[in-house]
Amino acid sequence: MTAGLELERVAAAYGAAQVLFDMSFAVAAGEVAVLLGRNGAGKSTTLKCIMGLVRPLSGTIRFEGRDITGLEPWRIARLGIGYVPEERRIFSTLTVEENLEVGRRRAGGPRLWSYDRLFRLFPNLAVLRRQRAGHLSGGEQQMLAIARTLVTDPRLLLLDEPSEGLAPVIVEQLAAALIEIKAQGVSVLLSEQNLHFAAAVSDRAFVVERGHVRYAGEMRRLLQERAVLERYLAIEGVP
Repeated sequence: MTAGLELERVAAAYGAAQVLFDMSFAVAAGEVAVLLGRNGAGKSTTLKCIMGLVRPLSGTIRFEGRDITGLEPWRIARLGIGYVPEERRIFSTLTVEENLEVGRRRAGGPRLWSYDRLFRLFPNLAVLRRQRAGHLSGGEQQMLAIARTLVTDPRLLLLDEPSEGLAPVIVEQLAAALIEIKAQGVSVLLSEQNLHFAAAVSDRAFVVERGHVRYAGEMRRLLQERAVLERYLAIEGVP
């Protein structure tokens, strides 16, 4: 496995409430992996620890072999990790193009994710490029949030519940976009509850429950593990 992201026995808490106890897993460079679990399992907190928004109580987080445990979020972003939170946090009074401009990290030089490439990835945004972001649909706002993060040219993209609350047709478009993002060499780690969406885009899965990884393996193998799906995800009858 080529070095990408590694978590080793990471624990984290909000005040006196411990959420993560022993999170250990690795995401290889160039793959899409998913954290699956019920609400409150610790998926979002794991992403926030990686991004430096929550400081771990213990454990180690490495990115491309470098220890990033507890670094400030802006430093982690400059090392090549992009984060799309569940709330999206777009600038509603700015246009689509202006949101992308805010996301730019540097001027000049070759860029993997030019505006033209982003608009090919998300054609809806091309049509709406001069529309204020607050007037977009939920799905279009999610596309914009991802595009705004990609414009910083991350090598690892963290996505928190990207399909939540979106229409099936938009979820299909997001799945196609993630497959293309992976094809460009960007690693992806997403937090999800939608198993069908996760299965469509992910190479590897980590089932999370009460701050522990209860299953780690190839996504296609997880779909055959009925006991795991029923116990930790409350999913029955998966063929």
